[in-house]
Amino acid sequence: MITPTNLQPAGSTTDTLATPVLQVSDLTVSFPSEAGRVNAVRGVNFELFPGRTLGIVGESGSGKSVTSMAVMGLLPGYATINGSVKLNGEELLGKSDNEMSKIRGKDIGMIFQDPLSALTPVFDIGSQISEAILCHQKVSRSQAWKQAVELLDLVGIPEPQRRAKAFPHEFSGGMRQRAVIAMAIANNPRVLIADEPTTALDVTIQAQILDVIKLAQKETGAATIMITHDMGVVAGTADDVLVMYAGRPVEQSDVDSVFYHPRMPYTVGLLGSTPRVDIATEEALAPIQGNPPVLVDLPPGCPFAPRCPVAIHECITMEPNLEPVPDTGAHFAACHRSGEIEDGRINGEQMYVAPEMPEDLLAKVPREERRTVLEVRDLKKEFPLIKGAVVKRRVGTVHAVNGLTFDVKEGECFAIVGESGCGKTTTLLQIMDLKPEDGTVILDGKDSNSMSESERRKARTKIQMVFQDPMSSLNPRLTIKDIIAEPLHSLGYEGDIDARVAEMMALVGLDSSQIDRFPGHFSGGQRQRIGLARALATNPDLIVLDEPVSALDVSIQAGMLNLLDELKRKLGLSYLFVAHDLSVIRHLSDRVAVMYRGQFVEHGDVNEIFDNPQHPYTRALLSAIPIPDPEIERHRERIALDQTDLPEPVISDEGSELRRKRPVFRRTRKNKE
Repeated sequence: MITPTNLQPAGSTTDTLATPVLQVSDLTVSFPSEAGRVNAVRGVNFELFPGRTLGIVGESGSGKSVTSMAVMGLLPGYATINGSVKLNGEELLGKSDNEMSKIRGKDIGMIFQDPLSALTPVFDIGSQISEAILCHQKVSRSQAWKQAVELLDLVGIPEPQRRAKAFPHEFSGGMRQRAVIAMAIANNPRVLIADEPTTALDVTIQAQILDVIKLAQKETGAATIMITHDMGVVAGTADDVLVMYAGRPVEQSDVDSVFYHPRMPYTVGLLGSTPRVDIATEEALAPIQGNPPVLVDLPPGCPFAPRCPVAIHECITMEPNLEPVPDTGAHFAACHRSGEIEDGRINGEQMYVAPEMPEDLLAKVPREERRTVLEVRDLKKEFPLIKGAVVKRRVGTVHAVNGLTFDVKEGECFAIVGESGCGKTTTLLQIMDLKPEDGTVILDGKDSNSMSESERRKARTKIQMVFQDPMSSLNPRLTIKDIIAEPLHSLGYEGDIDARVAEMMALVGLDSSQIDRFPGHFSGGQRQRIGLARALATNPDLIVLDEPVSALDVSIQAGMLNLLDELKRKLGLSYLFVAHDLSVIRHLSDRVAVMYRGQFVEHGDVNEIFDNPQHPYTRALLSAIPIPDPEIERHRERIALDQTDLPEPVISDEGSELRRKRPVFRRTRKNKE
């Protein structure tokens, strides 16, 4: 399959490099279900070479994680697994769990997506890393503990001797992931599998974790599998790329070929759906229409054909094999028309065309002449620090939100960005409550502090919210009709509620025939559209968006961003948008504020902030965002926060405020060795 070209890790020879450390051949995995047998993996083939990184990408349900679990021998007993998985020529499929236990952690290490669930909460970090060492090395407990401390130091944990005695809940998300990486490399594995290792992390922490994984690979010489849905992460870390769809590979080659010369329409669609932090554009994204298929009783033909803009009759009748693209060398694609595709086009025409956005009703109105929908003045929120189990006493105060002042104009998207713990969500909750603890919230020209309860209730029709997780924010026992109608009933809507619900469903692109279905019957993107329809039902002036697309696949995310932009232009809506993905912020927002430890450190026009950031924290955030361009990722300079924990809020003692620590920055380069 893919053969290495020019990478030779330290201490390797050409002969060693030419021998794959892991060979996966015709791997298939299926599971029983009430609907029938789910064919989760349908013929995966790849070879993994020492010192190289294979990036496996695709939407949720494409079979990425199931493939890695099959390699590790971690699938449940009811899974049916066929094919071949060879580690250094030794077949792994068919081995008992006891036999695989001698290989897992020693020859193959794995970094899981959620570090908190990967660590045992009742044992300290050092003991858990020591256990991984004692299972595979004949060393004393004191020697294992010493190695655990050295590993924590290697992955960048400060004061490793002391922090080794800490428990998982005492670590931040980024530090927990570092501890999991230390455990994964404890026995110098030949293969390192990273399954979405940065999905739940802030961008600066993500950048640090990716650097740690590169360091771990360099120290151990391991071959690495990077499983992710983030095309920017793949561009910055992978040497080779395997694109999966509907349980099987659909494109496979080196990273430059896949990004610059994709030969499969699905890959072209993934790249076109990804917003970029380094490019300012007012054009809509070009999403992939539809949803991935259910892998039960797939019809004949290419599974991507129903979503493919260039499908032909042959695509519907016969599923293509993964074969070399003519005149490309080691570039493989599963597409009947791969030979016709060049630079994302087929016969010179774009395959994916971005939808035309309606004219912005307020585009020609200067900002200073627009109505102010929301004005916030000197907003503050404090939380007490309490100490003592029996006799509780207040020992300090956390200043979560510390004097924010901003306004949102009609037809404008104002974004707040920053790392977890900086106060973004607390700010939103204070505004949504319309009863701030300290400060002023003015909605449509009326001070919320002067409102009576009935006035405040009526004002809620003008401000609605869309939450991060669409499934947890929708009542699973209510139909879509009841969910969208709920705010209309609660806030005293006097019109025809049934007609309003149907109007909202059409507005967000949902089929009215689905009105009596339940949330569980919809995909993640559809559920988020339902949440947006509910927010729009009361005809608000301002919609508060709390990470509305972070849980969505990149192709579904693109459709949601286009919808939000379309509604803003067509209805003159205003958005207060909170997110940690600066690529999304740049694509949708007009103005942006960068938040750090409860305060804005920089705010203004989005293009001015992104093109010419003045504050070092803003520059660090922007440099940490991965760009889906391998050449840029190889040479871009990154400004890294010289701290391993998340931003800490300002804390004051009783009677005197502590001096705020300022972040320390260092410059690093993300060149691939």
